Amino acid sequence: MSPLELVRDGESTPPVEPPRARRVAVMGGARTPFARSDGPYATASNQEMLTAALNGLALRHGLDVPGVVGEFVAGAVLKHSRDFNLARETLLGSKLDARTPAYDIQQACGTGLQAIIAAANKIALGQTDSAVAGGVDTTSDAPLGVNDDLRRILLAARRAKSTGARLKALARIRPGHLVPDIPRNSEPRTGLSMGEHAAVTARAWGITREAQDELAAASHQRLAEAYESGFLADLVVPFMGLKRDQNLRPDSTVEQLARLKPVYGTDSPDATMTAGNSTPLTDGAAVVLLASEEWAQTRGLEPLAYLTAYETAAVDFVRGDVAGGEDGLLMAPAYAVPRMLERTGLGMEDFDFVEIHEAFASQVLATLAAWEKQGLAPVDRERLNVTGSSLATGHPFAATGARIVATLAKLLAERGTPGRGLISICAAGGQGVTAILERT
Repeated sequence: MSPLELVRDGESTPPVEPPRARRVAVMGGARTPFARSDGPYATASNQEMLTAALNGLALRHGLDVPGVVGEFVAGAVLKHSRDFNLARETLLGSKLDARTPAYDIQQACGTGLQAIIAAANKIALGQTDSAVAGGVDTTSDAPLGVNDDLRRILLAARRAKSTGARLKALARIRPGHLVPDIPRNSEPRTGLSMGEHAAVTARAWGITREAQDELAAASHQRLAEAYESGFLADLVVPFMGLKRDQNLRPDSTVEQLARLKPVYGTDSPDATMTAGNSTPLTDGAAVVLLASEEWAQTRGLEPLAYLTAYETAAVDFVRGDVAGGEDGLLMAPAYAVPRMLERTGLGMEDFDFVEIHEAFASQVLATLAAWEKQGLAPVDRERLNVTGSSLATGHPFAATGARIVATLAKLLAERGTPGRGLISICAAGGQGVTAILERT
């Protein structure tokens, strides 16, 4: 008897056939304009920004109907204690049906794409017919932790059994204990910032300053063209007075960027990474609507594209080949993409668009070099980040994945012919989240 057979009253029954995976459609997306840290959104919370993006999506796609959305999945990297149950609380304050389940997810800069993957898996398995997924982050309204020594004193006072013991514990408080713990942009295992890690990788791969500035200038110019052409009109929801990404510099040129001083890797005389070819701290939110083909057909809607494959990877950026560049903090997509392409039988030449999250220009260029080293065909630069990416838009950590998915899906839809797009996102902690979108 097969181990999969069920035995009831001494009789065997044939095993239940596993459900056949359904295709997952990307129906549309919405996001706030992204704002530089401590700018227009300085007082906006994660919940407020995520609600704005969610309501924008609901209005544009008729999602304010009871039962039309099966689930909401979202996350943030920097979260206050008040952001407990962020996705659910956001939904309760939005135009979506309050009976829609929601939950949080977090994987550093890969959060938005990982939320989309989580929702897509449920749709593929028939557990739900539709879902909204995405993310939000604010570096302006960042949580400040209580000084750890003060926290221990307060906990000791709470545990005290008498008033005298409580006062004795509180008497240990000193002025220095009142200084809060400020969030740090550094890896706990190394103490280095993401930029410093990227500088090590840039040197290892021989990434030049000129190549980085060229990529950064192109990102701004292409994003400006996307706004001018109206491409982003149905993807960006005005919020708190902003209609465009605040970081956008339409007149950026290589010559202008060349005047900036390096800010990372400055312990080396050949430092190449500047504020101009690195992503600024940013606030914003983005969401994407996913559905089964049946859901779309019932409503007479045409999918923009289909999410057909995804892969995650991680590198040992603490003990691995960091100096050699192979296991740099942001190099996990260099492993994830080749694995995904091998599994799907595709090559780099099979993609009409390639979307690489631009945490730093040097990181994009190092990733491209690593793919070629592994035998993948070079990426045609005319197909790379064709409407600009994070260097121009900014990068609210958890929102970037949804921004990219919505943008790529629309790019594929506007071609009017079958096509395919690749997504590559690096993340803190030495991780990478990648995916493929197709339009047939």
